[in-house]
Amino acid sequence: MVGTTKPQPTLEGYAMENSTLSSLFEPDATLTDSLTELLRKGARELIAHAVESELELMLKKQAQNRLPDGRLAVVRNGYLPERTIQTGIGDVEIKIPKVRDRSGSGIKFNSSLLPPYLKRAKSNRGVRPTLLTV
Repeated sequence: MVGTTKPQPTLEGYAMENSTLSSLFEPDATLTDSLTELLRKGARELIAHAVESELELMLKKQAQNRLPDGRLAVVRNGYLPERTIQTGIGDVEIKIPKVRDRSGSGIKFNSSLLPPYLKRAKSNRGVRPTLLTV
């Protein structure tokens, strides 16, 4: 039965008997404005810079730890898989650097800015205030 429409429910007892409601245009989720993208890029760069600074400070503190052959015991070792943090400006993808402890003493890098369990900025207080003090 092509071309048939379902009968509209009657609106008896209402002031308006015929509905004039029409569907509104819903923007495509992939479309974003350039300002939002610029803000996300800035947030991503700011977070990356802050976490890199944290890592450099940790590596400087560990610089005196050496292996018997003189090499550094704790060195950079790439990045953890990229993850997404939900913020007030939308999702922001971040990369957290990781370290390798050659001595086997269990030294790991955990950012105080972005703990391993953080997935969402709590009412934008979880990430933003810390960033403002960096």
